[in-house]
Amino acid sequence: MFQLSRTLHRCRNRPRIRLVSTWTPLATAFNSPPARRINFTRDDVGLFRMPELRSFEGFYLLRDNVESRTQELITEAVSEQRQRKMVDIFDELSDSLCKVADLAEFVRIAHPQSKYTQAAEQACISICGVVESLNTHKPIYQALSRVVERGDYLPTTEVDRHVARLFLFDFEQCGIHLPEEERLRVVRLNDYILQLGQKFMSGAVQPSVFPRSQVPEPIRNYFPTSGDNVIITGLCTNAENVQMREAAYRLYLQPSESQEDLLRDLLLCRHELARSCGFETYAHRALNGSTMEKPEVVREFIDELSEKLRPRADADFARMTQMKRQESGQAKAIVEVWDTPYFTTQLRRQSLEEQANEFLPYFSLGGCMEGLNNLLQSLYGVRLENVEMEPGESWHNDIYKLAVVHEVEGLLGYIYCDFFERSGKPNQDCHFTIQGGKRLPDGSYQLPVVVVMLGLAQPRWSGPTLLSPARVDNLFHEMGHAMHSMLARTEHQHVTGTRCSTDFAEVPSVLMEYFAGDPRVLRTFARHFQTHEPISEDMLSRLCASKHLFAASETQLQVFYSALDQEYHGAEARHGGSSTETLRAVQSRYYGLPYVENTAWQLRFSHLVGYGAKYYAYLVSKTIASWIWQTYFEANPYNRQAGEKYRAEILAHGGAVPSRKLVANFLQREMTPSVLADSLIKEIDADESKIRDLMVSRS
Repeated sequence: MFQLSRTLHRCRNRPRIRLVSTWTPLATAFNSPPARRINFTRDDVGLFRMPELRSFEGFYLLRDNVESRTQELITEAVSEQRQRKMVDIFDELSDSLCKVADLAEFVRIAHPQSKYTQAAEQACISICGVVESLNTHKPIYQALSRVVERGDYLPTTEVDRHVARLFLFDFEQCGIHLPEEERLRVVRLNDYILQLGQKFMSGAVQPSVFPRSQVPEPIRNYFPTSGDNVIITGLCTNAENVQMREAAYRLYLQPSESQEDLLRDLLLCRHELARSCGFETYAHRALNGSTMEKPEVVREFIDELSEKLRPRADADFARMTQMKRQESGQAKAIVEVWDTPYFTTQLRRQSLEEQANEFLPYFSLGGCMEGLNNLLQSLYGVRLENVEMEPGESWHNDIYKLAVVHEVEGLLGYIYCDFFERSGKPNQDCHFTIQGGKRLPDGSYQLPVVVVMLGLAQPRWSGPTLLSPARVDNLFHEMGHAMHSMLARTEHQHVTGTRCSTDFAEVPSVLMEYFAGDPRVLRTFARHFQTHEPISEDMLSRLCASKHLFAASETQLQVFYSALDQEYHGAEARHGGSSTETLRAVQSRYYGLPYVENTAWQLRFSHLVGYGAKYYAYLVSKTIASWIWQTYFEANPYNRQAGEKYRAEILAHGGAVPSRKLVANFLQREMTPSVLADSLIKEIDADESKIRDLMVSRS
């Protein structure tokens, strides 16, 4: 039932954007080591200001409370004297469970104290048990099903009916609507799929180990050894030695019989699960309710984009081949799959004269936060306020708390910033929902609470944390997710903010990367952390250009990955054939560089577990974000009218309106595969033209 959540030119009428010359209080806070808070007098308020979590034992109380409330809501839902809309009861049920499950999941992986992590893990297990019980509760399913099929006897809106259908779909993925024997088979398949995925993920990151005798001596010296074994832990994509790049690729990606068996069984079980639940393939099941809606539409988009990309990607590979011949002195050398990241880096250094770490001093964390704040104020009338936390509110002493405040609406929500690396903390950049927003019965709004997690270096007394351009992109990306949650104003928490289809959830975050790559935005805050001197126009031009080098071939690689994922989860999955033979065929059709014999990189493609049949989502999100950027913000990234329209017509709705409808209405054009492909090609061509002009001007 519930899937727990997880350009440099002047513009007329451009608003005056204040350039940072001295640090504001917000920038100063983020440019300083977080103050260690010592409490002598005030009582702890509890983690996230939840009184129950003054101690780790509070998780047991939260668990007991939600279990009790769940039973009350079940009784209400099946009662013939029900006084509330069915969707409201289900949303409160979802909200109650998610408040504990989402909180516990975050604390489980992020809290430094084992007592909290263990209590949180037990809470996660308990909530999963409650959900499993709900997923077999036929009376509540039948009550919801009757409302979806016949309508509620209480007045409902189209949004109510859409959300009710989402609840019903989630319910039926567990097979509750099936005969008991078939339902139990669905349960077993789901359990087996989970186990297979965990084993495949573990195997995907294991190093390749070979006896020294099996590795030629010239190659052996490139890699670490352990006793009589040679250990290859990764691809060495940026190694200057071409033999080392090739050897790492061939050895690290050698076929593994155990991984092949796991992947084959995973794909076959997913296919059987989809068939049991009434879908033609697993891809049809995964795409139900998505922006693209059906795998046939995804395939059409992939094919359209692939055809348009091929000559452009071929030009990229020809350029790389030329670079390889110049570097190696071999007139017949050709670029191979293990070369592409290396020559992208080389082009940055040679043509754009990019030096290692040259941009770092201009992107202090505080400066970047101030740049974000300026942007949000200009687009939405929203400011970020660093607020002091109460004793016991945070899980570590290096956390910042931001209040998101609208100039008219007031407080919109809170963002906790867990930005710095520490022992035991996951090394990943991500966004966690702690509490989803929703309209409450008294008309007030339940404020969203989120955590943005990064892995930045700790600031020192000698200077602030400095960000590379890639880190700046990541910061804007994750804050894009956070602001999706903050700016949404949905009736139901089940569809608030990022709780929408996978191929739409990334659109707001990817769109923020466009702002992070625009010189007009960067110019407002990119200043040396010591001298406050603005970044030079030359550096700014080179930085922005460097983000788009070989964009056609990189996009073609994403098309190839997406096509392979769709093929694995299509009709052929039922045959259980060789995943490598499928890879060979798909690579020949969709990628400009050939398959390398006796390799099987798909057996290390861990995204097949978490994004099965949905890997295309990044490509589609990128395309929609590009289309929105070109239509509304490319002419002026600080356009308030465009920002307000974007919030009102896209961000405010979360997943309460089908995303395909949102996009079509916002862009005033039907979202066909051809239109999407043309939008991305237009961007690639424009960026390539800018890069070419810049290189000519520097030659």
